[in-house]
Amino acid sequence: MANSFVKKYVGDRAFYKQLVSVVLPIMIQNAITTFVGLLDNIMVGKTGTDPMTGVSIANQLVFVFNILIFGAISGAGIFTAQFHGSGDSEGVRQTMRFKLMICTVISALGICVFSLFRNNLISLYISGNASVGDPAATLGFGSDYLRVMLFGLIPFAITQAYAGTLRETGETVLPMAAGVAAVLVNLSLNWVLIFGHLGAPALGAVGAAIATVISRYAELLIVVVWTHTHADKNPFAKGLYRSAYIPKNVIRQIFVKGTPLFLNEAFWSFGIAAVTTCYSYRGLEVISANNISVTVMNLFNVTFLSLGSAISIIIGQELGSGNTENAVDKDRKLLFISFASGVVTGIVMALVSPVFPQFYNTEPEIKHLATLFILAVAAGMPVQSFLNACYFTLRSGGKTVITFIFDSGAIWAINFPLVYILTHYVPGMHVALIMLCEQMSGLIRCAIGLVLVKRKTWVNNLTVMGETGEG
Repeated sequence: MANSFVKKYVGDRAFYKQLVSVVLPIMIQNAITTFVGLLDNIMVGKTGTDPMTGVSIANQLVFVFNILIFGAISGAGIFTAQFHGSGDSEGVRQTMRFKLMICTVISALGICVFSLFRNNLISLYISGNASVGDPAATLGFGSDYLRVMLFGLIPFAITQAYAGTLRETGETVLPMAAGVAAVLVNLSLNWVLIFGHLGAPALGAVGAAIATVISRYAELLIVVVWTHTHADKNPFAKGLYRSAYIPKNVIRQIFVKGTPLFLNEAFWSFGIAAVTTCYSYRGLEVISANNISVTVMNLFNVTFLSLGSAISIIIGQELGSGNTENAVDKDRKLLFISFASGVVTGIVMALVSPVFPQFYNTEPEIKHLATLFILAVAAGMPVQSFLNACYFTLRSGGKTVITFIFDSGAIWAINFPLVYILTHYVPGMHVALIMLCEQMSGLIRCAIGLVLVKRKTWVNNLTVMGETGEG
């Protein structure tokens, strides 16, 4: 019995060697990025509750843009991984061109929307009665921060196109190194610009935005220069800008598979934003506490989110090379590892939940509420870990319509109505208990995800779709 379990869910040395080679650089980059984000958040939090809340709200909007970029390139990324697995460099080059084009379009639209409706969008999160904090000041800090962040949208988008393609073709170390360099730049400039060290003016929230924008240009420069000066390792870089040609069949397939994925990320991010506005109905102190808990949650999410990226790369390459049995076997082990990681990180997160809120210069009631939120999220960590693994499994085989229903569909059908009803119509229910209910509602999706994965409809080779040569 034990041997059967080990054989089914525990891999051999070669499996873990492959997993570590893929996931470790991604995990290191995500961990450092998230940790510096935590320090960034604490630094702004040291200047007061209103700047912290304003920046938090502005970052919710930037988060929506980031997710849209992720969704736009993920559709093409499915094909990139499988083209690489089949040894088709020209196919990789064409998917890269598609990513660059779509990122440019989305960035331009994002800049227009945020420029025209910045204050209106931020005001959506300041609808509750504020027992703590000044709504007008919060709006001002958030608006100033977002105005500066607009200058970082394009470099962020182009960096994601490059970094995603590098990871999907097996180069995970360079994106990690570029990310580490960027966060070090960001952290150093935060110290200088937020608090006014080394003779610089103390710019507070605006200083944090300037530091972030500069770090994004630094990351872009590193990724682009390395990619094109190492064209022998990155064949897709050769002639990348020589032509804008992408075969119609490639565009058609990317749109067929990628559009549901893009819409999924769009509706999912809108859904998360809508759920956050429901919580804001209970007051600005809830938004402030949620900002702290989300920042901590992001730090602990690194493990299972990195495993999700590894699933996308490893399983995508196996499917692209035609090794379907290996894909199924490895995916089963990766699902188990992801769930187990969620259990461990959830326990650790619960143990340290009282610690992180104490770093913030904010009111005691906000610190207490943040601790309760962290505990609620920690309880749901195994659920979210398994859901993430199921999502990337289905996506790796191009089942993007199913992932649309499974992911964003569930946010709007389950999470949003649940949180809206409980926050608006059950006033006696503590907001931390509402968050716990939201986390546990993921058990429904876990059952659905398990059924979908076991049916193996995601086992598809997407690279067999005609010629990809230059016209």
